[in-house]
Amino acid sequence: MSEAVSSNQDFRNEVREWLLTNCPDGAKGPGQLAIGSSKIVLEKDVQLWLERCAEKGFTAPTWPVEYGGGGLSPDAAKVLFEEMGKIGARAPLTGMGMTMIGPTLLEYGTEDQKQEHVPKIIRGEVQWCQGYSEPNAGSDLAALMTRAEDKGDHYLLNGQKIWTSGAATADWMFALVRTNPEAPKHEGISFVLLSMDQPGVSVKPIRLISGSSPFCETFFDNAVAYKHDLIGDLNKGWTVGKRLLQFERSGIGGLRGGARPAQTGSSLADLAKTYLGTNESGAIDDADVRERVIDMNINRLAFRLTAQRANEENKSGTPGASTSIFKLFGAALQQDGAELKREIMGFKGLGAAADESFSAEELTATEEWLHTKATTIYGGSNEIQANIISKRVLGLPD
Repeated sequence: MSEAVSSNQDFRNEVREWLLTNCPDGAKGPGQLAIGSSKIVLEKDVQLWLERCAEKGFTAPTWPVEYGGGGLSPDAAKVLFEEMGKIGARAPLTGMGMTMIGPTLLEYGTEDQKQEHVPKIIRGEVQWCQGYSEPNAGSDLAALMTRAEDKGDHYLLNGQKIWTSGAATADWMFALVRTNPEAPKHEGISFVLLSMDQPGVSVKPIRLISGSSPFCETFFDNAVAYKHDLIGDLNKGWTVGKRLLQFERSGIGGLRGGARPAQTGSSLADLAKTYLGTNESGAIDDADVRERVIDMNINRLAFRLTAQRANEENKSGTPGASTSIFKLFGAALQQDGAELKREIMGFKGLGAAADESFSAEELTATEEWLHTKATTIYGGSNEIQANIISKRVLGLPD
């Protein structure tokens, strides 16, 4: 046995023992996820799970130890998430702090900015939201018009953002704002951080067909963003903003280090056997559904292995244009999986929260099915991803 394999096995045994002692039952299976918001009360076991993982650095296992991360290699993080998956443990912490602004700060932030913000992200003390899209600047993001006026030690922000995920419960926002309105469209844009808890920021949730309101309109009326929270150079925020989008697409596409806690809940095969029955051999009774479940499982496995290979081949450790490939296919895979689950459940896959005849898993399946309708739009629409792939990956002419 090689030294690396032996070391991984030792770490696996250590993690397995730690999880056995430290993962509360209330943090296993479907349920609440911590996103860091100071405005959301966590269930007791979810809070305990977050605190224990943060203490070990397991909320951000591959991030540097000096900021509170675990300092693990991607291979070790993969082992950790595999062991979490085996016991049905939910991710101890999720949200934009973990998947978007945290990695961006580690790459572009000053040491003071990292020390100020990254430990709070790792400990789950702050929820972040994204101030990018505007009513007239969605896919054409560089057309944004929210102004930031220099006021000495801070900027005054005026304008509007839309589709601001989680703004109603977020503590902080990272935003692209126009600091030089005379510059060409992709220039004169800066990347700033600002507190959501100030008089100049107001939020209006947008109700969706799922019944939830994760997206919001956000209005700035002389909102303050301090200059020490300017990330990167003044008027050069487009570079930082694009990198953050690559981190976002890496997360949506399953590329974040090639390791993820396994999804909790029943497998498609188990659901099909429960709702559709089994034949004499114990297989799914409906032959067509059986074939579709097999195809879906093969596609998911192929996608996961391809993402793992891409991470192993990525020597720079930072995402590139190829993330658009994984975002494009990963979004479609999420939609197809949610649609198949809903079909398997039949009428039970169309549950409404007000009807007590539906189980928690059935209600979750309905919410998932409705929510995934947006996966081919947010984080850059399918059309945007296809353009990036054709230009930046395949090198096709404009």
